[in-house]
Amino acid sequence: MKGTMYSVILAAVDETSRSEGVLNAALAIAERFDGQVHLFRAVTVPPSIPPAAATEPDLFPAQMQARVRRSLEALAARRRRIVIEPPDLDTAQPWQAILAAARRVRAELIVIGSHGFGGWDRILATNAAKVADHADCHVLVVHEPPLVP
Repeated sequence: MKGTMYSVILAAVDETSRSEGVLNAALAIAERFDGQVHLFRAVTVPPSIPPAAATEPDLFPAQMQARVRRSLEALAARRRRIVIEPPDLDTAQPWQAILAAARRVRAELIVIGSHGFGGWDRILATNAAKVADHADCHVLVVHEPPLVP
């Protein structure tokens, strides 16, 4: 069954502890199907943090891009089958950027981490829920293991 089902996988990560589990799940599936994982991150810069607050406005996007790229490289370190995609820093809606990246790489599967589903999430929905609802391909939502008392 190698190479037949999930040869292109998009692993959409963030900076939470879920990212490691998302990447591990994507890599396990890629190994099973002789596929490749495209590691991606969408970053929303809050409007309350103007670029000039960090540095000259012209340098902020490049600095943020480099910082996110380094975090993706650290996550992918010493692992095979990974292509690091350029992070998206221009989105107000990460779920839309994830779907656009999946279309761009022609992903057959999107792997994304779950998010706590409480409060406003019940009204607005999470990025994972929106990706699952609007994707043109399969979506695997990875949950963190429960804490053992």
